[in-house]
Amino acid sequence: MPALDDTLAQKISVLESKQQRRVLQQTEMVEGVYVLRGGKKLISFSSNDYLGLSGHQDVVAAAHAALEKYSAGAGASRLVSGNHPLYAQLESTLAGYKKTDAACIFGSGYLANLGAITALVGKGDLILADKYAHACMLDAARLSGATLMRFAHNNMAHLRMLLEANRTEHHHCLLLTETVFSMDGDRAPLGEIALLAKEFDAWLMTDDAHGLGVLPHEQNPADIQMGTLSKAAGVYGGYVCGSQALIDYLQTSARSLIYSTALPPSVVASAAAAVNIIATQPEIVAKPLANARYFTELMALPEAQSAIVPVMLEKNDKALRAARLLEENGFLVVAIRPPTVPENTARLRFAFSALHTREHIEQVVPLLKGIL
Repeated sequence: MPALDDTLAQKISVLESKQQRRVLQQTEMVEGVYVLRGGKKLISFSSNDYLGLSGHQDVVAAAHAALEKYSAGAGASRLVSGNHPLYAQLESTLAGYKKTDAACIFGSGYLANLGAITALVGKGDLILADKYAHACMLDAARLSGATLMRFAHNNMAHLRMLLEANRTEHHHCLLLTETVFSMDGDRAPLGEIALLAKEFDAWLMTDDAHGLGVLPHEQNPADIQMGTLSKAAGVYGGYVCGSQALIDYLQTSARSLIYSTALPPSVVASAAAAVNIIATQPEIVAKPLANARYFTELMALPEAQSAIVPVMLEKNDKALRAARLLEENGFLVVAIRPPTVPENTARLRFAFSALHTREHIEQVVPLLKGIL
């Protein structure tokens, strides 16, 4: 039997041959949209800090104050002794913004999906997930023991067909989609999905990781609204918003909540400050989408639906070469390759921030056109 390291070396070699090996690159945020990588200062178009709130003075001040007053750690899980009073403030603010009865904070978006989905459905139930739903939704679906089926991306005819063919054979049915898809930047037709959920007695759960704080706030028809505090909120953590009954149930049934140490008080405090900014300053929220649309206008691409704009290059080597050339010229735009995206859909993923200026966009566009 091959030794562990020999086996892993072979697996790494296969990944390298496919140009799919990942390597952690040391990257340091400097100021605004600027980062340091390899000793070089770059303008980043690869951060999900859509509003620049990770460096906002109110967010940083909230973290400092909580750190000095409450110490660095939470000490235990939320159900033991880690449920700091700051959680109530954050959950109340978030539920109010989302227009739901209540909210529950998890350690991360991954843990929120893992905890909620596995608590809500299991063997004998049905999950129908969009083909492009995030990996953590799919991991949770598989772990739940429910029957998992995938419907073609944003294809309501296919979703209806799967519901008609399979719904009556299962007890509960959960529909999973993102509000904004993380790699393509397009939006889900939530109204249509919600109507199908009602017609077929199914529950709708949305992942709003890339929608919160980026899109104009609208009423979400989903029964279960999940999202993160690590993107537009600029901090860390995940959440689920919904009815009081939903939150009460998750607090006693979601294993990723029960068996995880709580977030540090400084993180909770800074997240509450960030959500308050998102809820009260719509002029900041409008900027990432405006910047993305300016970029698509200059690039003659379809109008951006969110802060995310993919520039499709298909082949891994072409995407890696384009990313390298951009970095050599002062821009960080990471190449996204399979298995994160389907085969032959490698791309440069541009993520726009409220802190990007028109000058930043006007500098990168001619360079990108020259590379393409």
